[in-house]
Amino acid sequence: MALKFPRTLAAGLAGVAILAGCSGYGQPAASPGPAPSTTAPSPAAPAPIAECNAQPAQFAVGQNSTAAVMESARVRSGAHMARILRPGQMITKEFNAQRLNLEVDGSGRIVAVRCG
Repeated sequence: MALKFPRTLAAGLAGVAILAGCSGYGQPAASPGPAPSTTAPSPAAPAPIAECNAQPAQFAVGQNSTAAVMESARVRSGAHMARILRPGQMITKEFNAQRLNLEVDGSGRIVAVRCG
């Protein structure tokens, strides 16, 4: 003799089983470790962001745009990055206070140094 469940009871049990499987979703797992200390050291402050100062990099005007000159100008300016801008080259126009721009002429000689 087989037991027959009404369809509504079977559907209700299936729904409960589905919901029970999802009940812990998004909850962090409990850790058996010790409670966090209230005297934990504060995280280190982020390093200050270097801003470009083009004045110390003006030595590069008139020089060839070699990798060594570009890097030396970047370091002296305090910039985070540097780029060479060639005549007619497409460039981004957003201002970046951490970037040094070295403008060159057609022969690769640096004609201007500016930040941005």
